[in-house]
Amino acid sequence: MVKKFNPLLKEPLQPKDDTAGIERPLALMEQIPENPAPLVDLANRPILSARQFDREKVIQLSRLAALYETTPTRMQLPLTGKILINAFYEPSTRTRLSFESAWHRLGGDVMSITDPATTGIAKGETLADVAEMFNNYGDLVVLRDGSEEAVYKMLESLRIPIINAGNGIDEHPTQGLADLYTLFKWRPELIAPKVPAETQIRVGIVGIPGYMRTVRSLLLFLALFAPAIKEVVVICHQEDVFAKDQREELELSGLTLRIARHLNPELPTLDVVYINSIAWVGDSFEKLGEGLGLRQSSPLKPGAIILHPLARGEELSTDLDNTEHNWYFAQARGAVFMRMALLTSLVQRIDQVMDTPGQS
Repeated sequence: MVKKFNPLLKEPLQPKDDTAGIERPLALMEQIPENPAPLVDLANRPILSARQFDREKVIQLSRLAALYETTPTRMQLPLTGKILINAFYEPSTRTRLSFESAWHRLGGDVMSITDPATTGIAKGETLADVAEMFNNYGDLVVLRDGSEEAVYKMLESLRIPIINAGNGIDEHPTQGLADLYTLFKWRPELIAPKVPAETQIRVGIVGIPGYMRTVRSLLLFLALFAPAIKEVVVICHQEDVFAKDQREELELSGLTLRIARHLNPELPTLDVVYINSIAWVGDSFEKLGEGLGLRQSSPLKPGAIILHPLARGEELSTDLDNTEHNWYFAQARGAVFMRMALLTSLVQRIDQVMDTPGQS
């Protein structure tokens, strides 16, 4: 017999730690003087790649995301009357719901496509024709597709902004923005132009950068803040871990890269561990990565954090969920506010949320 739970007996829910509170985003805001100009420059732009962003755009987006996170009930609704088309031609939970949540929180309405078999594409309609329809039905498109080229083919016919929410193995720029926002809330001093050696961080990435779109975008964003990064350690058993010219581009941007074969020996020196469950190979994906858990043979550095774009598999143990190392749930939460900041910028509504009463 299943026992019934009386919800009145449960204590009010409280955050398990400060990663879900407003103290950290408030501390981040205090580090960043407000400057709306870089965000105004994003108006009506397609977002296809992390390469479209510079340091100041990322910093100001992080400030606006922190503003949204700390004052959710006091904000105006700048996207009232606007319609988002969420076109997900590849399965997704977090990214799709994150965009929907962000748009709804801003006052807009959402139309979602979650199964390409229910669209004209299943009958042979071209992406260019679909884009022409989107022009008439919405104000912005978010597209996820297993093909690297789909977002670019659709762009040719679009007259409204489009956001790349993952295109094959290529990129996932808004995930990279969310990852960076998480790092800045963890340590706001990382945004400084010059970061002392003792404050610089060592980042470990488990997987294959050449086949992981989340990692591709994250590495490009980390390169913008290379003065804060002591070293990026790529942990992978394979020989060829980078795409063509990928490593050269990152090193020219100032990142120091190193390849390691095993995770456990690296853990005592890593400040950030970024682990993923899959890498795209061809038109599908494969499981990868060493397991990460609380084992005597794999000690995590005190104060180190773990990031994971989720959904997780066996590579990330649940025994880490209630430790100081768990920042992956905060990472997923923060993605909503970062996407709110980006969406507001793309539809030219920055003036409605800047200079909020009570904020500096």
